[in-house]
Amino acid sequence: MRGVITLRDVMANLGLVRREFGSLCVVRCLLAALSRRRTTFLEVALRLKDS
Repeated sequence: MRGVITLRDVMANLGLVRREFGSLCVVRCLLAALSRRRTTFLEVALRLKDS
C-alpha cells in the first residue's frame, strides 16, 4: 500500500470526500492528484490553514 492519493481514488470517492470534508477538500485533492504531488489524503484533508 502506497498511501498516496491518485486521481482515480479521488474520483471514486468524490461524494464521500465532499460530504465528510467539504468542497474545498475535494478541490485540494483534485489539485494534488493532477499535479502528481506525492501526498496522502490526510495531508491534504487535515492541512492547517496557516500552511
